Amino acid sequence: MKEQFKKFLNEEQDPKAIEKITSKLSDLLMKGEEVGYIAVQKKPAITVFPDSIVLTNKRIIICEPKNLGLSMDFTDYTWDNIAGAFVKENILGSEFSFNTKTDFSISIDYIPKIQARKIYTYAKEQLDLLKNPVSVSNAESVQTVEDVNTFEDEVEEIETEEVTSFAEILPAAPVYTETFEPVVQPQTQAGERKLSELSKEELFDKLQNYKKLLDNGLILQGEYDTYKKEILSYM
Repeated sequence: MKEQFKKFLNEEQDPKAIEKITSKLSDLLMKGEEVGYIAVQKKPAITVFPDSIVLTNKRIIICEPKNLGLSMDFTDYTWDNIAGAFVKENILGSEFSFNTKTDFSISIDYIPKIQARKIYTYAKEQLDLLKNPVSVSNAESVQTVEDVNTFEDEVEEIETEEVTSFAEILPAAPVYTETFEPVVQPQTQAGERKLSELSKEELFDKLQNYKKLLDNGLILQGEYDTYKKEILSYM
């Protein structure tokens, strides 16, 4: 726990005060609560037990040592109960204050200026997040819906797309490895013309019809390949 809070000793914080606070914070933090910053009083006169203020992602905690440092009072205020935060820079340090939605005002003076600016910035960020929450899950849901809509549009486009060139009707790789003996083009209607008598456009239409039969499961892949090969030989 102490290692985790060493980063809060960079702006003139009293190491002893930080050590005393962190030794007690381990029992105070709630599940999912993380400390954002710790500021410690620095009065002109020597103060053995300065007050401190801890800002987490859930609340503000005021730490006030009592009984010559043998005990400590903790008062916390959740962000949803805080109306605003303020900083007043004086000659000797700064005063950080905030008021609650019930018009209760709390302030701590003699906070070093750099610490006061840090806690003020952190407080403003938390209040802004509370007013304008950015939900990652909602953003992901929106992205998921967009992906689904895009996928459905692509599927619909593929389903309604017609064959427009010979390249599209030629399979990229054989689906079946079975071989079939060539069959003679069936004459289903009396007077139907032979393949050799058809124009390229008519041959193409006939190949499209066979492709539709294949897609509907009315003929096998091998039969389609045979018909295709025979038709293409006349084109």
